[in-house]
Amino acid sequence: MGDIMILDFICFIILGFIQGITEPIPVSSSGHLLIFQNLIGKGISEIDFGLLATLTNAGSLIAIIILFKEDILNLIHDFFGYIGSKKKSYYPNFKYSLYIILATIPAGIMGLVVTKLGFFDFLEENVKFVGVTLLITAFFLFLIRNIKGRKEKKDISIIDALTVGLFQVVALVPGISRSGATIVGGMTRNFTRETAFKFSFILYIPISVATMILGVKDLFESSLSINLWICYIASAIVAGIFTYIATKWFKKIVEKGNLIYFVWYCLIVGALVILFL
Repeated sequence: MGDIMILDFICFIILGFIQGITEPIPVSSSGHLLIFQNLIGKGISEIDFGLLATLTNAGSLIAIIILFKEDILNLIHDFFGYIGSKKKSYYPNFKYSLYIILATIPAGIMGLVVTKLGFFDFLEENVKFVGVTLLITAFFLFLIRNIKGRKEKKDISIIDALTVGLFQVVALVPGISRSGATIVGGMTRNFTRETAFKFSFILYIPISVATMILGVKDLFESSLSINLWICYIASAIVAGIFTYIATKWFKKIVEKGNLIYFVWYCLIVGALVILFL
């Protein structure tokens, strides 16, 4: 492939797969990317992990938008429809949209602070911290594993939305799963499993769009060869495909109340990272 070796291309594909498969499930995509980066070491000099994160995140975002397109279109239609007409039938989705916006604000503000100050830059040399945070993720998933909840979409309150938003702030720490944190937040507020799942993934969209906007600068500043662009785009496509597959699978897991699988996974991977990396 010219200026890039086939081994490097394979690494791009693997990283896209890791992002895609771990983004929607409660095991932390950022934590897993850090673990893999540590495993391959500094030998793959061609990979700009910041740029890669931006593009694979875009792939995952597109997959989530496709999966929830009907919900998104209904929310947009009813949000602006209520503003224009004040029809009562539009109000439930108008209110739900406001709660999504409200829940996005805490992580949006803290995300800017974390990025600006580089709070987690030390993790590039301290991957064991990711092992610890995976154990924390396992602990909280264990606590809510049997909760069924009673609150439906129409029952969500301002306090509920803010609570889930604050849980999303915690997920800024690599190794703390975003989907896991927000679903735990919803379950602690007595959401049904389906309500917690959907609120978590609709909430993912604005925070992911914001992350992409922040990463646009990296795209314009990069001076990549055509072959490297192919690798990055291939990684993003792989991320999108596996995000789509993993999200549909995870929905079934949540509905059946089988989060214990992820408790064991986070425990095992977290322990292995602490002991051997």
